[in-house]
Amino acid sequence: MTTPTDERRQLINVAYRLLGSLADAEDAVQEAFARWYALTREQREAIASPGAWLTTVVGRICLDVLGSARARRERYVGEWIPEPLPDPGEWISGRSGSTTVDPADRVTLDESVNMAFLVVLESMTPAERVAFILHDVFRYSFAEVADVVGRTPAACRQLASSARRRLRTPRPSETPTARRAELVRAFRDAWGAADIDALVELLAPDATAIGDGGGLVTAAPRPVEGAERIARFFADRAAAVPGMTMLERTVNGQPGLVTQVDDVTVAVLAFDVADDRITRIWAVLNPLKLRPWRARELRRGADPE
Repeated sequence: MTTPTDERRQLINVAYRLLGSLADAEDAVQEAFARWYALTREQREAIASPGAWLTTVVGRICLDVLGSARARRERYVGEWIPEPLPDPGEWISGRSGSTTVDPADRVTLDESVNMAFLVVLESMTPAERVAFILHDVFRYSFAEVADVVGRTPAACRQLASSARRRLRTPRPSETPTARRAELVRAFRDAWGAADIDALVELLAPDATAIGDGGGLVTAAPRPVEGAERIARFFADRAAAVPGMTMLERTVNGQPGLVTQVDDVTVAVLAFDVADDRITRIWAVLNPLKLRPWRARELRRGADPE
């Protein structure tokens, strides 16, 4: 028989997709568990499915967070990008025998967490996002979704349908992961060499680059648009930060880059690709959103005892 604690991985997966922030997702799950343990023993024993109860509570908490997030993001300094997730398989574990589990390790990396998908989710209303994620991604029935959203199953069906329409923008044929990795690697090499011509060749003419510093570090305040402008922007940045290391890493399940200075991650870059060109670059520099990456650096650097 599963226990509420056994449900934590599923709850983190749901909450991250709903909120686009690992920190907020962890807070939502912690709050749900706090409410569970605030129940009397008799109340808990009367709940037939603790997992379903916790999912409903997490969904409602996330719905409230999404409603307030819109106001908070209006005050956010610069552009807001969902929090990037590392692939745990690419990092060396820390001290042997450690039982500490990073919340990021609980998130299953699939198409529903790639950066392009998460960015589109940001265009949805909170109710649309909750209905769509719970029904289309996690296969909850509309009756179950209705318990979370506080609307009828028919209304939730309409919310999910509206959300799907936002995802139906025409997209060129999908680029295989191996080819994406080749393009990201070529971008890294051209960026490191400050080769503007090579960068332009890799970028779609109407490409867009977005940086998220959150007002804590310097980042472009607005999107940089056009292949040549982006190429010059990145070439200038490479020249301005001597000693910067660029590493290939999986970012939200897709080939990406991590930049480090003195072995400390200072930026994580996610890419979108179409027609064999890079169309979007999302660069997260906000240190608060890089904590999962920096935690891994600390674990990797620990000497086994």
